[in-house]
Amino acid sequence: MPTPRETILEALADLLRTVPHVPVLRGEVLPERIPPSGLMILRDGNPGEPGVTLSPLMYHYQHRAELEVIVQTGEERDARFDRLIGRIGAAIAADRTLRGRCDWLEAEAPEPVDLPVEGAASIKAAIVPIILHYATSDALA
Repeated sequence: MPTPRETILEALADLLRTVPHVPVLRGEVLPERIPPSGLMILRDGNPGEPGVTLSPLMYHYQHRAELEVIVQTGEERDARFDRLIGRIGAAIAADRTLRGRCDWLEAEAPEPVDLPVEGAASIKAAIVPIILHYATSDALA
């Protein structure tokens, strides 16, 4: 049986897959080719140190997952990137508890960078920190 952390991360990946035409990978290496619509790679991130309540014993996490957002196209690259970030924000706003799997979900602002690629269209990429608030009775879960 998966841990609450894994259940929440998989639910987040499923939520991100609702963004049309943009593949979502989970913890994978950057592929050699980026689809024209863009690409998202969800990294597990860091659950951090939990807050603890003792009666009943609960561990309260503010888990920082990372979403890599990548667009590589010669035409309208900046506009495509902006639309993709907007779609991600809309998907998150539509389900901030991942259907009750976590207490709250929030995305922080991305910091886009332009990466030149020799012999190909440049890449626009950003890491979008996504904070997952949840509680569990097992510190290892």
